[in-house]
Amino acid sequence: MRYFIYLSYDGTDYSGWQTQPNAVTVQEVIEKALSLMLRQPVAIVGAGRTDAGVHARSMVAHVDLPLSPDEIQPLLQRLNGYLPPDIAIHCFKPVTDEAHARFDALWRTYHYYISEAKDPFDYRFSLRTHAPLDFELMNRAAALLLEHEDFTSFSKMHTDVKTNLCKVKEARWIWHQEEGKGCFSISANRFLRGMVRAIVGTLLPLGRGKLSIEQFEYIIKAQDRSLAGSAAPPQGLFMEYIEYPQSIFL
Repeated sequence: MRYFIYLSYDGTDYSGWQTQPNAVTVQEVIEKALSLMLRQPVAIVGAGRTDAGVHARSMVAHVDLPLSPDEIQPLLQRLNGYLPPDIAIHCFKPVTDEAHARFDALWRTYHYYISEAKDPFDYRFSLRTHAPLDFELMNRAAALLLEHEDFTSFSKMHTDVKTNLCKVKEARWIWHQEEGKGCFSISANRFLRGMVRAIVGTLLPLGRGKLSIEQFEYIIKAQDRSLAGSAAPPQGLFMEYIEYPQSIFL
């Protein structure tokens, strides 16, 4: 039976999600744990790839297991007992045989967290800004992302994707003034490699008055990665939520 695995992880000590040679990844650790539990090779397919140091509050992967839904709960408990503390499996949800964690995703939401103050308990999960930001201006610029579909300017170069077109349905900064903390929230049907970190890395200079809204829109239209800002550091980025059609769940 095919299941969707819902999980979260602290990506600090991993070289991203996807299995790769000579590096420890989240996918690899989970596959090894499942293979040990079931005493047979087990492969999982994630909804997407997160870079080294990026986190996930809710990642989804699909897996085919020789277990009924009644047999899953004991496996879930054993799996969480075996996995390291920075990876947690929340649940297994039975889905149709054709359901695909990556291709069936309707919308993906990422949050990029920032903080004004130095915080020894939060530095692994947010970016310290060091200077005040104009969030009204940054939100006006972020709204422009909904008016465009080609995000070549915010994509890593020389990737193997066939198109750089994405549909963004939400992009906004959420700021809690009393806490001095907040995040950039963006939802789209798909994301290019490095896209969110590149967008944040371009919006932050705008919020500091070093870039205008007109310049930001020009960067989008130019379809030239060299014009956009440097990628924001990975520790502030979280895969936050993935939405699927209800029809694939049993």
